[in-house]
Amino acid sequence: MGKYYQGRFNPRNPKKYLGDPTNIIYRSGWELKLMSTLDKHPSVTGWSSEEVIIPYRSPIDGKVHRYFMDFYVEQINSAGKKEIKLIEVKPAAQCKQPKVQNTKGNKPTKRYINEVKTWGINQAKWAAAEDFCLNRGWHFQIFTENELGIK
Repeated sequence: MGKYYQGRFNPRNPKKYLGDPTNIIYRSGWELKLMSTLDKHPSVTGWSSEEVIIPYRSPIDGKVHRYFMDFYVEQINSAGKKEIKLIEVKPAAQCKQPKVQNTKGNKPTKRYINEVKTWGINQAKWAAAEDFCLNRGWHFQIFTENELGIK
């Protein structure tokens, strides 16, 4: 994701933010870019960051954990109807199953083991988010550098 950025976002349209508009934290340049877009976009009527929490069961430890969704978005779609989306911001590389990486002796690398763990946790989170949205008539989307227009 390039340089790691973190800071406080100051919206131009604080009334659109569904939470405390003085305490909006971004954890990457990608999140900052999406916040700026949501804040300015005319079809977005309301949004929040890390305000929706979804329980999920981790495949690593079998325990229930809390998934803080990156974004909750209310907008008017092209048909003029209100639509609600939950958006996760992730690098495209983390949205596909890791390729096997073996060292001498045919043992997996530490990096590969970590990627598999991350993939498993993300799959559990995204399945929980899909179910959460389906039960409410909402939509779940993952935004990568492709959707954000970042090279």
